[in-house]
Amino acid sequence: MNALEIKNLTKHYKSFTLNNLSLTLPGGCIMGLVGENGAGKSTTLKLILDIIKRDSGTITVLGCSDQADMTLVKQDIGVVFDEPAFPLCLNARQIGAVLKHTYTNWDDEHYLHLLTRFSLPLDKEFKDFSRGMKMKLSIAAALSHKAKLLLLDEPTGGLDPVVRDEIVDILFDFARDEEHSILISSHIVSDLEKLCDYIAFLHKGELLLCDEKDKLLSQYALVRCSKEQFNQLPESAVRHKKQTPYYVDAMMLRQDIPSGFEAFPVTIEDLFLFMVKEGE
Repeated sequence: MNALEIKNLTKHYKSFTLNNLSLTLPGGCIMGLVGENGAGKSTTLKLILDIIKRDSGTITVLGCSDQADMTLVKQDIGVVFDEPAFPLCLNARQIGAVLKHTYTNWDDEHYLHLLTRFSLPLDKEFKDFSRGMKMKLSIAAALSHKAKLLLLDEPTGGLDPVVRDEIVDILFDFARDEEHSILISSHIVSDLEKLCDYIAFLHKGELLLCDEKDKLLSQYALVRCSKEQFNQLPESAVRHKKQTPYYVDAMMLRQDIPSGFEAFPVTIEDLFLFMVKEGE
C-alpha cells in the first residue's frame, strides 16, 4: 500500500497557487520535498493534514481518502512543524501527559526513552528550550504513538550540523521498519540527499520533477570544460550551464555526453538549481 497518494492537488491564494500537484510516496520509503522558501512545501503538508481546505484534487493517506475518516488516520501520523507549538509553560514530562490523552497508541516508556536519548530535561519549561531541543522534543512526540507516516516540515532548519546529523540518524532508525514512511520538506538539500529514497522538486507552487534519488543521480552528470570545448557540445544535449571566466559547467544526461569529455557526479542540490532555472 502506498503511504500517500496526491492527485491534481490545487490550492489558490491571492499571491500564490499550489498548482495541480501529483505525487506518490510508496510504503516503507522516505520522500524529500525540496524547494525554496515559499515554494509550497508547508502548504502541501497542511493540505495533507486537512488543516487547510483544498480547491481541487484528491489526497489518499494510508489508504484512506474519505475526509470523514481522517480523524482516525491522524492517529497513525506523526507531525513535526517548523515552529513547534507546545504550550510554553509546560515541561517535557507534562507534554507527554497531555499527549497520552490525545493518541490512543501513546507509549510513555518509548517517549521517556527518546527524551533520554536526546538528552532532553524532563522538568525544564518548553519556553526555555533552544531551537534544537524544541525540534528533538517534537520528533520524540511524533515517534511515541506508533505512527506509520511522519510528515516533517523543515525539521533541520536553523540547527547546527551536529544536531542535524543526530536527527537524520533518528529518522533512519524509524524508516528501517518497512511499515514506516516519511515525507520531509526542507531547503537543506544535503540532509535530504543522505536520507531520502525519492526526491520531489517544488518551485513556485509547481512540481518540477519527482523520481527516485539514485535514478536521478545516475542519469545526470556535470561536464566542466573550456569555452571552446563547450561550443563542441550538442546544444540540444546541454540542460543547463554555468559560465565563469575560467570554465563552463554543463549539466547533461550521461547518455548525451560525447566521448573525450570527463563526467563528474552531480548532487541533488545541483539538480534542483538546474530544475529551477529550467522552470523559470
